[in-house]
Amino acid sequence: MEAPKALRLQVRLARSGLASRRRCEKFIAEGRIRVNGRIVRSRGAKVLPEDDVLFDGRSVKMEKRKVYIALHKPRGFLCSDEDPDGRPLAKSLLGPVFKERVFHVGRLDYMTSGLIFYTNDGNFARVLTHPSCEVEKEYLVGTKDVIPPALLERFMRGMRIDGIHYKAYRAELISPRTARVVLREGKNRELRRVFLSMNIAIKKVQRIRIGPVRLKGIASGHFRELHGGEIRMLMNRSDSRRSGEDGPSRPRRDDNGCRH
Repeated sequence: MEAPKALRLQVRLARSGLASRRRCEKFIAEGRIRVNGRIVRSRGAKVLPEDDVLFDGRSVKMEKRKVYIALHKPRGFLCSDEDPDGRPLAKSLLGPVFKERVFHVGRLDYMTSGLIFYTNDGNFARVLTHPSCEVEKEYLVGTKDVIPPALLERFMRGMRIDGIHYKAYRAELISPRTARVVLREGKNRELRRVFLSMNIAIKKVQRIRIGPVRLKGIASGHFRELHGGEIRMLMNRSDSRRSGEDGPSRPRRDDNGCRH
């Protein structure tokens, strides 16, 4: 009989739907993971299927079914598992529909609305957040001030603000105070920093597309599961090799509707 295959601890945690692999590595370094009663801080540690794994004292079990969710996050919701200030969490909008433990892929800041993915598939999250993936993310930016075309031209050429380089893949004016911007490698609060660099006050930011998946048809606060074709297209955007990794399982069929 073939011996059970050992997995790196962060891989086991990510496949259990705890968080992305990178975040799981942080949990390990912080001493929040116990294996068979002992705190493990080494990212190179390996575990077997029968090993008892705990996160903050709670058991972490391997999820049998993988889920992939497209959520329309409203403004004023936080992409986090907890908030000491008691602000509402985007994850709470998924309600009791999914029994699986899920986490957000990337993030939208507190006052940004729009499309964000939730999953329990650590490999899916790793691929989509890896710099080599270059999945397009499209935004609508509304401002209080007229947007000078020169700002968008400069943004597409590349610009440096406080030592950080920002560059849009595409940027165009929809109206004097509305721009459509496509990013391939978004950085923290990138759009707000770019527009404020020329004293353009932002009124709202909404993400309307991630790769082939569009926000259209998903009402604010509602969600739907990704289709198998969407998952495959997103995964195929990555140039990185994923030898030895499990691909995404076929998602559950539904009525293609959106729920909350």
